[in-house]
Amino acid sequence: MTTAAEALQRLKDGNRRFVERVRHHEASLGASPRIQLTQEQKPLAIILGCSDSRVPAEIVFDQGLGDLFVIRVAGNIVAPSLIGSVEFAAEQFGTRLVVVLGHSRCGAIQATLEQLRRPAENQSPNIRSIVDRVRPSVEGLLKTELRHDEDALVRQAVRANVGVSVSHLRYGSDVLERLIQSDGLAVVGAEYSLETGEVEFFDTAESSAD
Repeated sequence: MTTAAEALQRLKDGNRRFVERVRHHEASLGASPRIQLTQEQKPLAIILGCSDSRVPAEIVFDQGLGDLFVIRVAGNIVAPSLIGSVEFAAEQFGTRLVVVLGHSRCGAIQATLEQLRRPAENQSPNIRSIVDRVRPSVEGLLKTELRHDEDALVRQAVRANVGVSVSHLRYGSDVLERLIQSDGLAVVGAEYSLETGEVEFFDTAESSAD
């Protein structure tokens, strides 16, 4: 089994290759690994990321087929079905690293901030369900001096939203709490920069479990 620390280092190494535009030979798709994966999968990390088309986890971490269990949803929010997906992968495949991956200039974050400042009357209830899950992590920022600096506000809101999702996974699931406490599971936050291609990991206090 790949430990959380080992998986985290592989993601960091892969992102460095991505930034340097050096693809790893094992990341290419061939018939042999595809056929092998019909029997089983052992993803090294679970990625809960945003649906944004500019942030495909396998590419930004330079990983291949079967390397990542990826869950994507606008705003990298945490809802019951998403927690269930993380639980499934952690229990079924023994994956010991969960990464909540936000990104700069996140549209879901910007939409939530706009909704808080100028509520829309006819917003789709489905979109509102996403906004409502982002809201608690960002609405307090509008009461600070950040409200006068839109770029800084969005940056802090993205980071705050990732932090809330990390907390929900760590403490909102009996299954994940048990795996964290007794079986080496780590849940960490990260942010992808659209501008540089770099992923910055943070809130990694539990990432050294092995």
